Amino acid sequence: MFPRNFWYVAAWDTEIRRQEMLRRTICNEPIVFYRRGDGAPVALEDRCCHRHMPLSDGVLKGDNVECLYHGLTYDPSGNCVHIPSQTNIPPEAKVRSYPVFEKYHWIWIWMGDPKLADPEKIEDFHWLDDPHWRAKGEKLDLPGNYQLLTDNLLDLTHLQFVHPTTLGTDAIASNPIKTKREGDLIRVTRLIPDSPAPPFIQKAGGFNPEEHIDRWQIIEFTPPAFVRLDVGGARANTGAFDGDRSHGVSMRNLNAITPETETTTHYFWAQAHNFQIDDPTVTELVYRQVHTAFLEDLAVIGSQQNNLRAFENNLPEQVDFNQDAGGIQARRIITRILEEEADVAGFRATA
Repeated sequence: MFPRNFWYVAAWDTEIRRQEMLRRTICNEPIVFYRRGDGAPVALEDRCCHRHMPLSDGVLKGDNVECLYHGLTYDPSGNCVHIPSQTNIPPEAKVRSYPVFEKYHWIWIWMGDPKLADPEKIEDFHWLDDPHWRAKGEKLDLPGNYQLLTDNLLDLTHLQFVHPTTLGTDAIASNPIKTKREGDLIRVTRLIPDSPAPPFIQKAGGFNPEEHIDRWQIIEFTPPAFVRLDVGGARANTGAFDGDRSHGVSMRNLNAITPETETTTHYFWAQAHNFQIDDPTVTELVYRQVHTAFLEDLAVIGSQQNNLRAFENNLPEQVDFNQDAGGIQARRIITRILEEEADVAGFRATA
């Protein structure tokens, strides 16, 4: 079960090209993406209404898609506009067309009621195209449920254990976190004062291995699965925790997590920085460091998902700790949203 009435990231803008089709499953639904002649993205249910052949196996004819099997042709609205074997086109000859919108170098798709698809509700990821920031990211394939990844990002006490060569230090787990909820936004804050910089921040900020820094991790979650991190470090006792970050480096880790199936996830992420933005080697450095760490996360979550599957018929109750407050709140929000959407769907079915 996935929340439906939300915008999800479906692809990077560079993944969907003119005169090409991309098949991608989102929330258990196979979808074909392409661009019209004017460049606007299109998303259609990836099946022909006749014999269920994937439309992505067919060919583009201008702004339309021709099915490989019998030549039925669909326009961007999903309506069949040509049947080679007959002249009349039944009104039921159509497939679902999804609302799509291009913003922040991402292609966004609305999986729920199209009448509710307001582009103004797209989550803020302006760092991806803000001229005062530079960012680089990618799409990763997560072998696990999407909520396992939100759990991971909302609890960074794992850094010193999973990422000791990049993001972690011994000081992380020993410093307390503060979890605050504002409506459906969850903010988890951890301040790590006067401690050695991890290898990643050493390289990004030019700190010496012996130098101590004040480090911050401020994580925000919004449903269904967006996580934005304000992270960085500054020389110790120079006022970073009071708002003066001029003696260090600030970065944004941006995560859009899109369910593929119950046990697989499309993971779109980027690392943005606002220092030395004219030097592409800096952008590559911060990207590479986080990329390495995230591959470690994917391996951990894959093992976690495999164990959940192995124990699914006799799964012991999970034990939670203080560090899980953010993840627990996020799951409660998703549970409430799913219940609300189910209630609306049930009401419509009986009306």
